[in-house]
Amino acid sequence: MASPQSSLGEQIREELSCSICLELFTRPKVLPCMHTFCQDCLRDHARVRQPFECPNCRLQGTLPTQGVPGLPDNHLVANLCERISKQVKLPVNTPKQTQSENKCIFHPWEELKLYCEQCQLSVCTECMGGLHAGHRTTTPKKASQERRAAVQELVSEGRNLLETYFTFLRSLRDKEKVLIQHRQQTDKNINHTFNEMVQRLINMKESLLSEVDQTHRQNVTAIEGQREMVLTQVSELAAICDSAEDRLRQGGMDLPGQERSLTQVIGKYRTQAPLSLVHIQTRAAVFHPSDTRKLELGQVSLHSVRSPSISTPTHHATGLTYDSEYHLQGDQEKGHHQLERTTFGGKGSEQGKFDRPFGVTVSEDGEIFVADRGNQRIQIFTLQGTFVSEFETVISGGQNISPQTVAVDTEGNLWVVGNHGVADFAVLYTREGKVQTTIDLQQTRWSRGVAIDTRRNNIIVTQTKGEWGFCCGEVQVFRPDGKLVRTIGEEQGMKNPEYITVDRSGNILVSDCENSSVYVYDEDTNFLFSFGGEGSREGQLTYPRGICTDSSGNIVVADWGNSCVQLFDRRGRFLKHINTDMRQPWAVAMAPHGQLIVTDDANNTVTIFQRY
Repeated sequence: MASPQSSLGEQIREELSCSICLELFTRPKVLPCMHTFCQDCLRDHARVRQPFECPNCRLQGTLPTQGVPGLPDNHLVANLCERISKQVKLPVNTPKQTQSENKCIFHPWEELKLYCEQCQLSVCTECMGGLHAGHRTTTPKKASQERRAAVQELVSEGRNLLETYFTFLRSLRDKEKVLIQHRQQTDKNINHTFNEMVQRLINMKESLLSEVDQTHRQNVTAIEGQREMVLTQVSELAAICDSAEDRLRQGGMDLPGQERSLTQVIGKYRTQAPLSLVHIQTRAAVFHPSDTRKLELGQVSLHSVRSPSISTPTHHATGLTYDSEYHLQGDQEKGHHQLERTTFGGKGSEQGKFDRPFGVTVSEDGEIFVADRGNQRIQIFTLQGTFVSEFETVISGGQNISPQTVAVDTEGNLWVVGNHGVADFAVLYTREGKVQTTIDLQQTRWSRGVAIDTRRNNIIVTQTKGEWGFCCGEVQVFRPDGKLVRTIGEEQGMKNPEYITVDRSGNILVSDCENSSVYVYDEDTNFLFSFGGEGSREGQLTYPRGICTDSSGNIVVADWGNSCVQLFDRRGRFLKHINTDMRQPWAVAMAPHGQLIVTDDANNTVTIFQRY
């Protein structure tokens, strides 16, 4: 009979195995449908399957010009596979301890013959006359025997938690199978109805199929996100349990230390597991055909498909049973679909054209505001890229200013920073362009960024002084009436802070162009950390510009010098490059439902990414 350890190991390998070769992923590549396969497996599949389609869900797509190697790498899966491959288990017949391992690190000539119960450490006789004088002691063997039951109980609890995680992972696979079946049946119904209609309905057919595809991708993305999160937690939990069981079988003397490690890790997941073990409410697309005599293909509505409820084991110390649920949310309308990417603009002064779109922001109701610097105006668009209106950026007296960045306040009005001649300003406009407030700023000849702290109703502006190479920077916090509250950033050595944003927790994030870094402060303006540094490797930046955050706290940075947009987690750890195909990505903004907006200074365009 297979041991629990080997059984769990097999389950981990199953979750990290390619569905084509059934082996651990090798150079895993992710397809647009979010399914992952080995690079070589996809190459073989692409040779015999034309047009190219996903081996799992049969979603057709076009490979990049570089072929399979040009597909995005799944770095998380690759790292997990590497960790699994490198895990080396101790042999069962490993000696209990070598002579050197049994020596005191403070008194190398003495053996560890005693165990200090107060400090929970193995000590030598010399130690008992020093730091551990007067402490109660016992023998290491007796200490291990006394703690054996506690360690075994923690291992059992860890194994139970692991099994609950794997139950959840299995439910994700079942959910995905159901979604694929729904997708296939819905496509079949759509095509059957379409065949009864005339050729002039082709465009409507493609629109509906695109909506089904969009919904399916969102469902699969949610599932893959949950799977990757759980696998990361499983890897750590399995490793500590495996190590403890090996020590138990070998009769090692370091069980107290093992107990401490187990207690720390198990304690963490004892509280985290109920929050992570959730089931996903997805919405399968169901086709409702209309009367073909009306020359309408039909509509796609979204129906919830629920997973079985998954509960975590009751924790004996508290008597609580956890059963939490996750809901996939979105703003989908019947009969409506959106493209993966929408680009608009181009060089010019007409409506919808730009001359250096330096700033961009999005309101809660989904309107895009672009600071069109060269044309001295703010242009407004829908999330489909449709022009709505514009207004000139003027100040009292009728003088025009060149807008640099723009931000929306809680009332839906716009704060714009810009300059005119030898003066800099922060101006509050209504959406129609009427001036409400003007704050005079120090003239610096440097670009500025602006953000709104909606919790405290503060206006936050970046400022750079001096000449290039000898400049210094800071961040200024103003009240709406123009009163300066405080400045930050000089102590961290800021040089050229240009763009700034405030996340949902109130944290302030600043991109420093000359330092090629991002600085993060908490809501009370206390410095937390910085990340980046000049370079072109993953996580490094070169002259970063725009910055924003998504609903999860992940950080998006326009890496102008490297011609890319990078995604970091809330702690500044690199996640991935966002494929934008832009030469000079400049400003970025996040829409309420997760669309990413990026301006391109080289082409004078704005691009809306539905997914990234």
